Amino acid sequence: MKLYYSPGACSLSPHIVLREAGVPFDLVKVDLKTKTMAGGGDYRAVNPLGYVPLLELDDGIRLHEGPAIVQYVAEKAGRVGPKDLVQAAGTFERAQLQSWLNFIATELHKGSSPLFNPALGDDAKAIFKMRLLDRLASFDQHMQSNAYVMGDTLTVA
Repeated sequence: MKLYYSPGACSLSPHIVLREAGVPFDLVKVDLKTKTMAGGGDYRAVNPLGYVPLLELDDGIRLHEGPAIVQYVAEKAGRVGPKDLVQAAGTFERAQLQSWLNFIATELHKGSSPLFNPALGDDAKAIFKMRLLDRLASFDQHMQSNAYVMGDTLTVA
């Protein structure tokens, strides 16, 4: 199994989950600006989307998008249950976990990216910043009464 990653990118969560799950894997570092891989090669030949994370299984099939990867890894590692990395499929708790994963991916992670876009002016960035601060305040309020996103147990979220 290989995880294609870039430091400081959203490939960090699958990296953490792979380590927490105890799954053996190799890392392939990707330069997101040049779309090249450490050791050479065009990353777009591996992932036409050009971004990370990407998980490649031993048989060559590939999975992209962090929320899908972390759930897949936890399930394959047998780390499924009410007190484990991912809740059982079909339960309300699993739907809550997926809700949090989507919130983190879209509202927090993607919501912060405009702040780093040099093409956007300060006025536009101020609008994105206000929206992001609102989302972070809501998340902070949730975390005030929870040790982890899903309560008292470390999960993929």
